[in-house]
Amino acid sequence: METVPMDLHEAMRYATLGGGKRLRACLVYATGEALGAAPEALDPPAAAVELIHAYSLVHDDLPCMDDDDMRRGRPSCHKAFGEATALLAGDALQTQAFAVLAAAETLSPQARIRMVEELARASGSLGMAGGQALDLKAGPVATIEVLEERHSRKTGALMHAAVRLGALAATPEIPPALDDYGRALGLAFQIADDLLDVEGVALVVGKTIGADAAAGKATFASVLGIKEARRRARDLYENSLASLRFLGDNGRLLATIAHYAVERDH
Repeated sequence: METVPMDLHEAMRYATLGGGKRLRACLVYATGEALGAAPEALDPPAAAVELIHAYSLVHDDLPCMDDDDMRRGRPSCHKAFGEATALLAGDALQTQAFAVLAAAETLSPQARIRMVEELARASGSLGMAGGQALDLKAGPVATIEVLEERHSRKTGALMHAAVRLGALAATPEIPPALDDYGRALGLAFQIADDLLDVEGVALVVGKTIGADAAAGKATFASVLGIKEARRRARDLYENSLASLRFLGDNGRLLATIAHYAVERDH
């Protein structure tokens, strides 16, 4: 958007277009295609979920949150544009996500409303924002139940929502097995993240390594140990595959995404 305020729009582009896995958008497309959704109906929810994800990363990196200087292999948004502009960029990206859904002519009015509800719930106090609040209070000791509660919100809620958004583009009745898949995938992804924070290479991962340990936060890796954390991630991966059986061959892309989530190096 080449209009004023130019620096804000530049920061928004920086946060959304500069690298990243686009995994949540892939989940929208893979789920929708598996259920027979029209391809053009999947573009708005895929864009919306990525806009929410980008906003969350901008805000998570701020000094008042996780205080990370590196994201996607380059300076975090607040390091490149300043804290105030980064804060506003995150705000604007969040509202843009809902604008995209509200204006989606390829979706029925009912589907738009359901998608707005899903994305709002996943982003709010009972989802991602609530998970971040729990994470800010996290200490070096935690039970597995506490970790799963925290990360099912902070990380898992938006991934789960991406699956549900893809399903809603095809049907108003979301198969319960897809909820099982989305929940398992979100936790498996977070365990893989925790392992990368211990074993990863910063230039490959694209963000600061060892940040959780430096902040004194309990993680799946620190609570379970490396070997047991890997086993837990593998169990969740197997659970996610079992949830896809009802789709037959149509679930192959979702299965591939689940494999990537636990085996990735970044």
